[in-house]
Amino acid sequence: MKRIYILIFCSAFVNFATAQSIDKIINATEVERIEKVLSSDSMQGRRTFTPAIDKAADFIASEFKKNGLKFFNSAFSFLQSSNVIKPKIISVKGEIDGREADARNIMVISTKENISLNNNSNYELATISANKDLRNEVSKYTESDKNYLVIVDTFYTTRFARFKKSNPVIFEKNSSVVFLLSSSIPSTYNLEIIQEVQRLPMANVVGILPGKSKKDEYVIFSGHYDHLGIGKPDAKGDSIYNGANDDAAGTTAVIMLSEYFTQLKNNERTLIFVAFTAEEVGGYGSRYFSKQLDPDKVVAMFNIEMIGTESKWGINSAYITGYERSDFGKILQANLINSKFHFEPDPYPTQNLFYRSDNATLAALGVPAHTISTSKMDNEPNYHKQSDEIETLDMNNMAEIIKAIAISSKTIVSGKDTPSRVAVISH
Repeated sequence: MKRIYILIFCSAFVNFATAQSIDKIINATEVERIEKVLSSDSMQGRRTFTPAIDKAADFIASEFKKNGLKFFNSAFSFLQSSNVIKPKIISVKGEIDGREADARNIMVISTKENISLNNNSNYELATISANKDLRNEVSKYTESDKNYLVIVDTFYTTRFARFKKSNPVIFEKNSSVVFLLSSSIPSTYNLEIIQEVQRLPMANVVGILPGKSKKDEYVIFSGHYDHLGIGKPDAKGDSIYNGANDDAAGTTAVIMLSEYFTQLKNNERTLIFVAFTAEEVGGYGSRYFSKQLDPDKVVAMFNIEMIGTESKWGINSAYITGYERSDFGKILQANLINSKFHFEPDPYPTQNLFYRSDNATLAALGVPAHTISTSKMDNEPNYHKQSDEIETLDMNNMAEIIKAIAISSKTIVSGKDTPSRVAVISH
């Protein structure tokens, strides 16, 4: 009996010591320190492809260095640099079924400056019929390595114009896709398209904490550090979209978790900490990052997005997107058995949040990659507004959420638990 009491006392002491340790690392003061830098006016809203976002990347890299992380994949810095391509049609000449081609009905996804297209060209013919998700349908072809001429039903006339106006960016590729808005499949076509091609640099910030016994199994902690930049002034004359919640909050969590785990020094699996760029303009940062990994080696992904405000259940709570798609959430909650904190399934299923954040690319490959958030997507007053500033955030609750993520991940980090894979489906 005496031995049992000693074991109980020792267990209680270890738990108390662990709680004391985590509170020293993850606390409201530290949350505020990092948030103040990332969401300050000097960062100018951290818009992708601007000098301001480079300043934010340098700050995150300095925090990773201070926390003792290593470079990823034999890199020479914490910056994972790449380019995306922004093509712009300069001119379209030629005929479609004997009529002069209208450039307004043509969109090109290609890194080539000159494109010749006719009935004898090496382009596969495809169609996008009415009542489909235009963005998803377009992605099918733009992410392919084949050349396509895609006929887009005039049902999408308005959306096609908006999509084209947004001037989407793409990764470097050898193939070309030409989209033609038309009510029918043309019998003859002969087009000469000239483009201006601009190459835009971008960079994720990535650091790793190598594992001990399971170095080739990866657990990812991520958030995106880009936001909307500077826009038209609001009624108060504020033109800066500071993005304190979206997603300086998630980036703050990633930085703090990197410090916590490097001090803990007990991870059997390799931990990857990444701040993604270009989420707001199409998720290009996470898409590029995902291409550098073997998805079969990624055990889990904790993507953290907008945790600065209370969830619909109040403090000490958050939701997990795609909760039902793996047992990731159940594992996390089991590790919080003696905690007042609780994770819930995504309460906004109609908004398809599981595929709207940086977890999406790896989730589509079967990885149990989920986003943790508290954002009330049906009533978040500062979402994508200039008013998303640090004063609107709850630092104490943010600290509790970050601590809950740290504690709930312990059996995944240690190698004891492995979440079930996500079924690979078209989305």
